Formats: sequence, C-alpha cells, structure tokens
Amino acid sequence: MKDNKKKIILCPNPNRDQGMLATKAAEKILRESGFYTVVCSPFKDQKAGAFADCDVRPLTQELRGADLLITFGGDGTILHLAKLAALHKIPVLGINMGGLGFIAELETSELETLRRLKDWNFTTEQRMMLDVTVFREGKQVYTNLGLNDAVIREGPISHVIHLKISSDGRHLADIAGDGVIVATPTGSTAYSLSAGGPVVEPVAQTMVVCPICTHNMRFSSYVLSPEHVLTVELERNGRKPVYLCVDESRAFSLKADDKIQVRRSKYTMKLVRLSEKSFCEVFAKKMMPGGL
Repeated sequence: MKDNKKKIILCPNPNRDQGMLATKAAEKILRESGFYTVVCSPFKDQKAGAFADCDVRPLTQELRGADLLITFGGDGTILHLAKLAALHKIPVLGINMGGLGFIAELETSELETLRRLKDWNFTTEQRMMLDVTVFREGKQVYTNLGLNDAVIREGPISHVIHLKISSDGRHLADIAGDGVIVATPTGSTAYSLSAGGPVVEPVAQTMVVCPICTHNMRFSSYVLSPEHVLTVELERNGRKPVYLCVDESRAFSLKADDKIQVRRSKYTMKLVRLSEKSFCEVFAKKMMPGGL
C-alpha cells in the first residue's frame, strides 16, 4: 500500500541499465528516504528477463497517483516518456546513462543526490512543448506532442525537397534541401544544433526554424516568438517521399498537399532540478573534447 507516502516511478532503459544496477541502487536510496517506489518499463514489448529480477508494473496504470518519474538511460528515454509525463502533469528527473544527456539532471555517479528529495523541496523547470498537426484535404490526419522538435525531411533515398513555410498565414521562408527542423529551446541542442542551428537556453520560450542542408545559403535559421503558428507545405516534390518525425517517434508519411502545423502546446514538461549546475556550465563541459 502507498498510504500517504510519495509515489515515485522508476523507468529504466534495459539497454542502458543492464542488470538494473543503477535502478536498484536508486530504489534503495529512495525507500530509505521514505518513498513508495515502483519499477515500470518505458517501452512496450520488452524481452523477458530484460529487467533482471525487478517486479515491473504497467506504466499507464502506475501513472495514476504518481508524484515523480525517474528515468535511467539517455535523453532518448526521457523524450519517449515526455508526452505521457506532460499529459499526466508528473515531473521527471533523468539519470543519464547515455551520451551527452542535456535533458537528464544527474549522472549515475551522483545517485546519492537523490536523498535531497526527502524533504520534497526542489525546483522544477517548465519546458515548452510543441503541438504538431497534419491536415489533409482539410481534415486532421495526424497529431503529436513533442518536447524536442518536429522534423520534416526527405526519405531513405537522398533527394532535394521543396518546402514553403508561413507564420500566421504570412510567408516566412522557402527551403530547398534535405528538410527543416522546428525545435523548442530544449531541442535546440539536439538535431537542430547538428544542422547548424543556435543554442537556446532551455527555459526560454521560442521556436527555432532550422533548415537541413539547405541550398539557399541566405537562410540559416530563425528564432521566433512562441506566439506564432507555423505552417509547412510541400512544393514541387512530385512523388518523392517526405516524412514527418516528432521527437524521434515513428515517421509519418506526408502527401503532396498536406499542411503541417506547429504551435506552442498548452502542455509543458516539468524537469526536476536537484543540482546547482547552470545550463551554460553543463553545455560547455559536455561539448568540450572528451567531455562525455
């Protein structure tokens, strides 16, 4: 029984936390601090034995009444759970067991820091999210909620695609290249950064429009107010495959006359902060040679 204890869900990526060593160590600390904990898989259809001898519960069931969700993996694990956490208004704390880990708060060497949760006196960062919708012949055929970005790009065979972008119905840019990324500040350090986009402080409220390998060298990227509603339309692409992907989710195949609408969502993701490291400090350290 939970009684009046705070309920914390532990979501380990079994490909990262092999043997559940970090998860078990964190669970011990949290239970010593008086919390009720459950272990849930962040992914569906995991292989038998992937979570060692942990008692794994259904995530959608355990989200009810949960006070905090802790992930063990890379930023990809957090992204995978971002939508569920935002919809249920549950704050997330990430334990980085992946690569750069800009969204995760702690490294596995810092698990003792979890003891600071005991008094439930911590700060959270509100991270902006995106509502992404595809309209086809005036009807909504796709919708998603993203923490990082919405990416529209060519298919598996490389080819130039042509996109027209408007803001609130007014022309903003034409892109000829591999595609475009519309990113949140959180997503500015992901694919957008690799494509040459700017680094934006994650608690800011902006949308970054960053072309991918554009042929138009006069256009690098835009940083826009979140009040804008962006619309992306396909132009002169014939039967060339073009896809939409939100936060690394399964790609959605677009058709010639589709309109992709991107706007700031009313939902936000709350990230728990236990350390006093600033974003600038973390970014500079992780981007240094050998800083992983």
